[in-house]
Amino acid sequence: YRQWFQTKAPGKNPDATGIGWNDHTASIYKLPENLHPTYWTGEMACELISNYDPTNKPLFLKVSFARPHSPYDPPQRYLDMYEDALIPDPAIGDWCGKYAKKLNPEKTAQDAPYGNFGNEYARNSRRHYYANITFIDKQIGRIIQTLKEKDMYNDALIVFISDHGDMMGDHYHWRKTYPYEGSTHVPYIVKWPSVDHVTPGKTDAPVELRDILPTFLDAADVTIPTDMDGRSLLPLAKGMETTWRKYLDLEHATCYSDDNYWCALTDGKIKYIWRIHTGTEELFDLTQDPQELHNAVNDKKYRKQLTEMRNEMIRHLSERGEEFVKDGRLVVKEKTMLYGPNYPGKENKR
Repeated sequence: YRQWFQTKAPGKNPDATGIGWNDHTASIYKLPENLHPTYWTGEMACELISNYDPTNKPLFLKVSFARPHSPYDPPQRYLDMYEDALIPDPAIGDWCGKYAKKLNPEKTAQDAPYGNFGNEYARNSRRHYYANITFIDKQIGRIIQTLKEKDMYNDALIVFISDHGDMMGDHYHWRKTYPYEGSTHVPYIVKWPSVDHVTPGKTDAPVELRDILPTFLDAADVTIPTDMDGRSLLPLAKGMETTWRKYLDLEHATCYSDDNYWCALTDGKIKYIWRIHTGTEELFDLTQDPQELHNAVNDKKYRKQLTEMRNEMIRHLSERGEEFVKDGRLVVKEKTMLYGPNYPGKENKR
């Protein structure tokens, strides 16, 4: 990108953009729109497709946009689209009083992971975030149009996903790494090749990023290795799959605060969170409470579901040994496991 930037803006340093990495402060991109990293990503994808000979061999292309990850820095014309838009206030749960104290954003680190900076600050951040998403949508449209111009679109398998979301002030949390929906819920859109004859629709089955590779292998008529944990989405999309996974497992090592070391399970309808350092639990009914406003872990009517989810977590973590599950109970750990148990020299990397 630096080389491309310098050819498009000779004599200028890329740092002249004023971008501050990971800041959640909202700002406007200071240079022409076609010098923005988002535009560059779309431009490079379109150039590659335009110059590709599809008769030679199939094309695999991974297009990775850095935005809408912070910093929230859309071009002005995209921000203008949201000037009069109704922007929702952040969701504030009845469980997050720890960070409720009002803070002055001008006196707080711009990359602070927690903080109540007020609703207007959050709404302004969201305007910029949404504008960045719209800017990305424009680039995806350019890529799709280029595929159509090359007569490659109908045969293409396209998967649109994200690796994580952004809390955007929900529950006084910012950025990522958290078990809550703002951080963990991501888009997952699949456009199938016309030859697969998939009827457009939605599924509420818990699909995940590990399903991408087996899906591509299946669509390409390549045998899926039996030791893959992910599964092809093609049978699911065709309505032929009857035995799908029950839950997704989520996990993050310690980050931003000591208690932010957790494992979670969800099927998109219920979510159970186990805090490994503190031994605390959280339970959210995502069907009735999609914004996770109430932690139902102590509610009598959820006792059965809590027990079921806890047992599922015990089963899930038991393969890691007695460091995580001992005598049929979840273990509170003082140390964070940053590496898998089979990683070389793991005893020195915790």
